[in-house]
Amino acid sequence: MAIEYREWHEGDDLALLEIWGGPETSQARQFRGALAVSSDGSSTPWRRCIVAEDVIDGVGIPVAAGVVYEASLHPERLWTYIEVARDHRRSGIGATLLTMLRREAEQSPSGVTKLRAKVEPGTPGAAFAEHFGLSPIQRSRLVVVEPGALRLPVFPAKDDGGPANDENAGSDVVMDLATGSVELTDVVGRYYTAIHDWDSPGVLSVGQVQKLFLDDLTGAHGAIVLRAQPESAFGAGVAPSKKGRIRAFAVSYAAPSDPDAAPGQEAAGQEAPTDVFVGHEPALAREDAAEAVRDMLSLIAYQHPVMLELDDSMTALRAAVEPLLESGKARLAGPETWVVSD
Repeated sequence: MAIEYREWHEGDDLALLEIWGGPETSQARQFRGALAVSSDGSSTPWRRCIVAEDVIDGVGIPVAAGVVYEASLHPERLWTYIEVARDHRRSGIGATLLTMLRREAEQSPSGVTKLRAKVEPGTPGAAFAEHFGLSPIQRSRLVVVEPGALRLPVFPAKDDGGPANDENAGSDVVMDLATGSVELTDVVGRYYTAIHDWDSPGVLSVGQVQKLFLDDLTGAHGAIVLRAQPESAFGAGVAPSKKGRIRAFAVSYAAPSDPDAAPGQEAAGQEAPTDVFVGHEPALAREDAAEAVRDMLSLIAYQHPVMLELDDSMTALRAAVEPLLESGKARLAGPETWVVSD
């Protein structure tokens, strides 16, 4: 076996697909799309992509590839991905590609050299990452919460900012909110930043938050919020003149058009879960945040199953969901994912 290394060429994706076959993991499905022609960063994000060929009788057959690239979101590390054909593993190809990509990373325009990748525990990719010093920095799980898993709290009858009755005094107010709302965009952006202090997303503009989470192209089609009781600018006993602050939010997303691409898909005759993004005002105290998120989750999962991404950094959401996993009222929708880094 004679292995040679070269830059990625147009058409390599088709050649490698014939050798690799279908993706073994969700990470392979996601990151194969990052394999592309190298870029110097002037017009598109900086990227270096290398292909390994097995040369037989003077003809090179692509069998492996690796890529390292900059990202505008989470710019403190470079993404990297390596895949080697099954029958060429444990022959040093992956190690050579990683060494070459580390060398390329030293030339990144941003000066960033730290690498990150996504792996599933127990897979060859996870073992490879561990062997070469990439350690987990975050765990992520897709969780389906079953209908009625949490007791529905009592909310005020009015959701228009009107005063609650004495029985529900102090309760949150439930309101629909347009996904284009500046107020919603603000809290979603600050929440995302707060739960990613382990891998900073940088400064997010209103436009970036909209594009990532709330734009029509994301599939976002509805949002509800829990507000604190509205306040009066003129003191107690006077009709409220200010909206209560947002305590928690939930954004729902339309199901993908291809049902085969939906993680956690249900068997025939069962209701497919709705994909949701649940969060809270990051300035809330720990217990207050946990209560707000639990109330929101109980509301959106009262009659229908919902699916959400649960990162270990989402402490308030974990406080609500992990007991449900333990009791069987929620379940994992697929293998967990680790973000690993050097």
